[in-house]
Amino acid sequence: AGKSQHNEDQACCEVVFVEQRPSPRGSGELDGGRKGFYFHYWALFDGHAGSGAAVMASERLHLHICEQLRELVGILQDPSPPPHGELPNDALPRFHLEKAVSHESLVIGAIENAFKHMDDQIEQERATQHLAGGCCALAAIYLMGKFYVANAGDSRAIIIRNGEIIPMSREFTPETERQRLQFLALLRPELLGKEFTPLEFPRRIQPKELGKKMLYRDQSMNGWAYKKIEEDDLKFPLIFGEGKKARMMATIGVTRGLGDHDLKVFSSNIRIKPFLSCFPEVRVYDLTQYEHCPDDVLVLGTDGLWDVTNDKEVAAVVMEVLTSYEPNDPCRYTMVAQELVLRSRGVLKERGWRLPNDKLGSGDDISVFVIPLGGPGNYT
Repeated sequence: AGKSQHNEDQACCEVVFVEQRPSPRGSGELDGGRKGFYFHYWALFDGHAGSGAAVMASERLHLHICEQLRELVGILQDPSPPPHGELPNDALPRFHLEKAVSHESLVIGAIENAFKHMDDQIEQERATQHLAGGCCALAAIYLMGKFYVANAGDSRAIIIRNGEIIPMSREFTPETERQRLQFLALLRPELLGKEFTPLEFPRRIQPKELGKKMLYRDQSMNGWAYKKIEEDDLKFPLIFGEGKKARMMATIGVTRGLGDHDLKVFSSNIRIKPFLSCFPEVRVYDLTQYEHCPDDVLVLGTDGLWDVTNDKEVAAVVMEVLTSYEPNDPCRYTMVAQELVLRSRGVLKERGWRLPNDKLGSGDDISVFVIPLGGPGNYT
C-alpha cells in the first residue's frame, strides 16, 4: 500500500516444463524427444514478521510442484485409470475392493506434497539463509485444461465469468478453522502447555465464576451449550477475538501458511507451528466445460485487497476497466490489476488514506494477479 518501509508480499509467474524422469533402463526417450508437459503458474506470498519465507517460497514453490509432477508424466498422459502402486505377483488382497483415483486427484496430491516440501525446506534453511517469519501462499496452476487453485492462508481467489462470481478459495483463520484447532488440542493437550484451554466461551471467564454455568462449545460442536465452569476453564482460550482481530494462542491471525518454525507464544516455550498447517486447500476449475470470453478472468489477491473490498466490488472494477479497452488489447488485464491495487490503497486525505466511500483504505501490502480465461486464441 506504500505505507510501510518494506513490502513483505512476493509474487511469481512462470511457465514450467515437467520432464519425465529417465527410466531405470536408461532410455526414457521412447519417441526420440523429451516426454513431459508444461504448466502455467501464478502465486502470491503474503509475508509476515519478515519477508524471508515469502522470498524463498516465491523462488522455489513452482520447482517443488514440478518435482512432484515428474512422477506423474506418463500416468497423466495416459487416459486409462492410474495404477494403485506395485503389488507382488503373489499378493492377494484380503478384501477385493479398489478405490477409483482420478488424474485430477493425483495433481491435487502433488500440489499438497509440494507445499509440505516447501515448508520443510524453509525449516531446514532458516538458520543459514536467515529466513525470518512466515507467509500465506496462494498459487494457481493451469495444467491440461484445468486450473488448480491452492490456498494456505487468508489470500483469496475468485473467477468472474459472464458477470458471475465463482469463489476459488476460502480464508483460513482461527475462526474458520476453530474445530480443526480444537481437535488437535484435544489429541495433543501438551501442545497447549498450561496456558490455554481448547474450549471456546463467548467471553473470558473470571475466577469468581467458578462453579457457575456458562455457554461453551468444543471441537465437535457448531452450536452452543451450557457447562459448569471448572479450574481449567480459567486458562486463556485457544482462539480469542472476532474477525480480523481473532488470534490463535493470542499470537497469530492465520492458521495455514509456510514458515513460522520459530514462532512461539509470547514469553513462553509453546510453539505455534503444530497448529499452523502448511497444507493448502486445492480447488479445481475445468476450463474446457465453458466457452470463455475475453472478459472472463481469475483474480488472485492478498488480504490487503480483500480487507477493504468484497467480491462484488472487485467484479464491478473488473467489468468497468475491461470495457474501456479493446477485447484484444493484452494490457487491459494489467490495468485491471493496477486499478484494484490503487482503489484498495485509497487516496491520502487530511484524515488518512480514504476509499471512495470515505472508509479507511488498506494499510497492508496489496498484490493482485488478473488472469484472462478466454479470448482471441484463448491466449495459449
